[in-house]
Amino acid sequence: MTSSQETDASESEAETIARCEAEMAGFAAERDACVKRCRELMAAENPAAGVFHAAEIFRLQQEKLRLEVEMEFRRKKINRTRLGIAESCEQGSGGLAL
Repeated sequence: MTSSQETDASESEAETIARCEAEMAGFAAERDACVKRCRELMAAENPAAGVFHAAEIFRLQQEKLRLEVEMEFRRKKINRTRLGIAESCEQGSGGLAL
């Protein structure tokens, strides 16, 4: 590799890492909003008056878990990028690095 190719590769790695970190920040903000709304709904429940929000609370908990999985995928992608593991390697081998 020439020095310009190495610079281009490191810039694309830096861009990939920056993009993943930005996505993680967005997912974290969405997750925090889900947690806040879930707590509000739990506080608003009143079993004596028949006020329940179980379906909405469950949906928010599922969304929170989905967002955490997305964040974990991004975290792992950052780690693979930093280690220099190519994405194409995973796709061609069914997830196993050869």
